[in-house]
Amino acid sequence: MNRTLNAWQYTVLGVAAVLMVAVGAFGGWGTYSNVQAQFHRGATAAGVVAAGEGLALVLALTMLCLTMLGQSSPAVVRIGLWIAPVGACATGVTIAETTGEAIVYGLTPMAMSGAAEGLGLIARRVTIYRTGVDAEAQRRNAAAVQQIAYQRAVAQHHPDEEVREAALRESWALAKKVGRGDAQLGADLVEVQRARIRNGADDALGGMYGRPASPKADGPDRSAQAVLRRKFAEMDPVDAVRIARDAHPDMPPAELASLLVLHGVPVDPVQVALVLGEQPDEYEVHRPDAADALQVSALQPLTVEAAVVQAASVLGPDAKAREIAEHVARHRRLVVTENYVRTALSRAAKKPQGEAPAKPMEGGYA
Repeated sequence: MNRTLNAWQYTVLGVAAVLMVAVGAFGGWGTYSNVQAQFHRGATAAGVVAAGEGLALVLALTMLCLTMLGQSSPAVVRIGLWIAPVGACATGVTIAETTGEAIVYGLTPMAMSGAAEGLGLIARRVTIYRTGVDAEAQRRNAAAVQQIAYQRAVAQHHPDEEVREAALRESWALAKKVGRGDAQLGADLVEVQRARIRNGADDALGGMYGRPASPKADGPDRSAQAVLRRKFAEMDPVDAVRIARDAHPDMPPAELASLLVLHGVPVDPVQVALVLGEQPDEYEVHRPDAADALQVSALQPLTVEAAVVQAASVLGPDAKAREIAEHVARHRRLVVTENYVRTALSRAAKKPQGEAPAKPMEGGYA
């Protein structure tokens, strides 16, 4: 998904951003003036503004950058977005001398903190609108599914009955959180239900008003989507879940459920998590021993001199010593010099034709 903003949306967002920046600037200026009036030091006032409203701005920008990178924000950033404005307000209250000043000093930092969080929120929503990826919703769904898998395992295998009962109740409580805030999952489920409602309405109206004879169909749909839907319709949903997991091993159960719904398998993330938590049946197969391999006698060992003579016979009588040495190095992995090649060929030429080469351990004195 890659949607773009139109001119009207750009205008509204731009005006809203300018107003937020103006409100934040006035709020920061007001906090700076309040602190400077109490401490009479500009550096101290600037530090208070940076530590309170400035920290909220930094955390909002951090969450924005992580959202643009398709990543969820860590817990410290999310908690800091709540604590930073409270800390800024508490600072304003503590430096006030009267009740009226405490109220004013406590409310002034909310302007810049609210503007910072508002800008960060709008920027994150724009990123989600254009890319279709909500990293925070995916993080929440993944955490909920992981907790469901753990609680279901405890409910099935824990030795304490009370712990099993508590884990079962906790898993059902977590099931309500799965898919919350996931726009893609909601759109997929609505699309499936829309198709069912359309087919049901068509059958009902056809029975009421009389359905005309439909033209002869050319044949079943041969598209990849239709073929996969037919295959999955004939398949056990458990097998379909495992096939999808094998194809996408890194995909969380919530996304696997969305993928299977698109292919006509009506499952939810909880069912996918339960299936993936089960171990498939194991079978032991006994096969008879294979027949013994054909025994082949070992070849007679070949000396370096014999390798040189063999290479010379392969290359022919016109082969040079350098060519014979290269042939031995390439085929026998033996390194010999040209002088050795000439010496070996000379020795072979001097041997009588009927004399067989001596075998190992057969030499010695007569």
